[in-house]
Amino acid sequence: MSGLGGPPSEEALLTLEPLIDAIRSGVEGAGWPLSGLQKTTSHQFEGRWQGESTRSAYLFFHSEGGSEDASIDVYLDETSQGLTGNLALVVDLVPLSELGDPSAALRSLGSLAASRLPPEHATPVTLRFRLQTGDADPGAAETEVRFKVRIPRRTVTAGADAVRRLAASAVEGFARILAAPELARYMIAE
Repeated sequence: MSGLGGPPSEEALLTLEPLIDAIRSGVEGAGWPLSGLQKTTSHQFEGRWQGESTRSAYLFFHSEGGSEDASIDVYLDETSQGLTGNLALVVDLVPLSELGDPSAALRSLGSLAASRLPPEHATPVTLRFRLQTGDADPGAAETEVRFKVRIPRRTVTAGADAVRRLAASAVEGFARILAAPELARYMIAE
């Protein structure tokens, strides 16, 4: 079986805390120290979720000596259906007026993700624009890209070592993205 997944094992992760530890180990081991951790519990009382709760965790990592415009954000979720989550490289880009055609930028960033992230995992790309106020100049909109690697259930089921390997592999892919000239042309000049 693949080192990133496999059949259920005695080491399968069943709760949020061991998943957090495995992710931290993989990301921190690749040189990105933890800069923030938040846990939440949500209760839903309507529909089929009546009386159930969801626990979530958000982890934030920054590269020592790296760009302040890039971070790794991790979202993890524990529900009655199991554990899920994703790792995301978040990069602040130039304002919308300097970005050029958003479709062309998204196409270029999507190709970058496809060529640098682990091919055996879902790797969505999100391009976000944000106005500080509703009446602000759209050209001044802040721009952010998120390159995500989803954590498949088979990896969680395979245990902490598989999750650590996935996290380290994702961070290696993120490093390749950060070093790519295709991204540099969209990044804020330092």
